[in-house]
Amino acid sequence: MNFRSLSPRCSVYPATSTGHHILRKLAESFTKMRPLTDDETKTMFEKLSKYIGENIKLLVDRPDGTYCFRLHNDRVYYISERILKLATNIARGKLVSVGTCFGKFTKTIKFRLHITALDFLAPYAKFKVWVKPGQEQSFLYGNHVLKSGLGRITENTNQYQGVVVYSMADVPLGFGVAAKSTQECRRVDPMSIVVFHQADIGEFIRSEDTLT
Repeated sequence: MNFRSLSPRCSVYPATSTGHHILRKLAESFTKMRPLTDDETKTMFEKLSKYIGENIKLLVDRPDGTYCFRLHNDRVYYISERILKLATNIARGKLVSVGTCFGKFTKTIKFRLHITALDFLAPYAKFKVWVKPGQEQSFLYGNHVLKSGLGRITENTNQYQGVVVYSMADVPLGFGVAAKSTQECRRVDPMSIVVFHQADIGEFIRSEDTLT
């Protein structure tokens, strides 16, 4: 997938006098908020594509308006044009967060998805795992999914594929990485790890102060 072709569409404002005026206001209001560079966009989109594949374009091209990604204090926020314009009224240095935090860049420029992105990943997920009721609490405490707790898995899931984890009632619980392929899951013993934990909705309580 050509991630660079999507990058320009993540820029909200056109290269017009009006667009430049709004961008100047944004720069004055948010000394640390800026669009992602091409390399940052590529890194983030590569991570997202592990979970939603080419559906990533549906995050950028939406029927309800223009959306973009912005970097603020190493965190990437997913923001509508309308909210971004309203945010220009916030005094310089007062901005804490805006839009939805999708994740953050580490010091080594790797992108780490946050659980706050789950609502946008789940509808477009190409590979899914369902856990049994007895496994839910364990996963929500940050543990990997064992074969004994596996309810279902999408057919043709490859090893190390990004997956969204659901309850058997189809409630999104988080996301992870397949430790085994679909075929391998049928053969391994009950105590084998089948999904490596990445993030879960329990973090809204456990990590409340650091998510945004």
